[in-house]
Amino acid sequence: MAPDKFKGSLAAPEVAAALAAGIAREVPDAEVRQVPVADGGDGTVDAFVAAGWERVRVDTVGPTGAPHSASYAVRGDTAVVELAAAVGLVELPGGRTDPMGASTYGLGVPIRHALDHGLREVVLGLGGSASTDGGAGMLQALGLRILDENGTEIGSGAAALARARRLDYSDLHPAVRDTVFVIAGDVDNPLLGPDGAAAVFAPQKGASPRQCAELEAILAQWAHLVDTSGHPFGTGDAHERRAALAGHPGAGAAGGTGFGAMAVLGARQRSGIEVILELIDFAGRVRDADLVVTGEGAMDEQTLRGKAPAGVAAAAGAADVPVVAVAGRCTLTPERLRAAGFARCYPLSDLEPDPERSIAEAARLLEELGTRIARDYLM
Repeated sequence: MAPDKFKGSLAAPEVAAALAAGIAREVPDAEVRQVPVADGGDGTVDAFVAAGWERVRVDTVGPTGAPHSASYAVRGDTAVVELAAAVGLVELPGGRTDPMGASTYGLGVPIRHALDHGLREVVLGLGGSASTDGGAGMLQALGLRILDENGTEIGSGAAALARARRLDYSDLHPAVRDTVFVIAGDVDNPLLGPDGAAAVFAPQKGASPRQCAELEAILAQWAHLVDTSGHPFGTGDAHERRAALAGHPGAGAAGGTGFGAMAVLGARQRSGIEVILELIDFAGRVRDADLVVTGEGAMDEQTLRGKAPAGVAAAAGAADVPVVAVAGRCTLTPERLRAAGFARCYPLSDLEPDPERSIAEAARLLEELGTRIARDYLM
């Protein structure tokens, strides 16, 4: 069982458990491995913990500065830090958005904690962001001083970032130099322009059209400031490399956090699901399986653009193991499903057409789908 979450309904481990229960009801002697997955968004740390990684809890702050506890996953010298768990939309107090004031500062706190404890590979799951600050808050938490025209440190959030005029790297965490940073996400948007962080994602975070225009200008100024401020470690080709990063696929991820991580931390962008499957050794786990079941809340064209079920299908296909999907609803034709490596999709809507009841009763319905899958493929 390798599903992603059913957003707004069940976390990925709960989906896997419900499916496993349904299969066990029909085929009691079946060996069912529960390997919930994620694509870098919310649920990423939970997926690693389910795969046996250690959970480390850290006191941090949410996107608007409210204190709360977040966690990251650890194995060996590798940490997996999830933006959504620290400063995501789900951490907005009362769900009230703050497009100009929200910050990624609280993401930098668990990163700093991981560096302080000797971890030298940090995987950043970027998704579900509540802010559009270009990753500036995250970098401030790691010691970057962002100064206004008077040499005074600015606060956190996009509105404060508008006053940025100079960067001081002298207090940047020294371990950054020796740490490998990997961005795990499914967003390929650049930082700026009609497909950029402000134009595409800021409206989802409560920004008005006027605020979207302001955020675009703030991010453009931030990119110019980072580009012209000199690299913190003085690498030879830094200027040429950083000048192009604003247009790099993934730079617009999480309100431009991808750009901040690439330009200052030297992070490289990878497919979120590919990173996760690699780190939990999915290929080894699936090698002797008879069937893989994956899925997410909605199976649609977006699924096929690098979302978790598509990555699972590709990995299982490489091992010659058939794959079926479960979903709250599925809008993909049988032909599109087969072309993407899925033998079939089992939507909850076949059992319960009312969306509200389907969401509320997802666990029971998934258990029923588990029995159907067992009848179709394991008997």
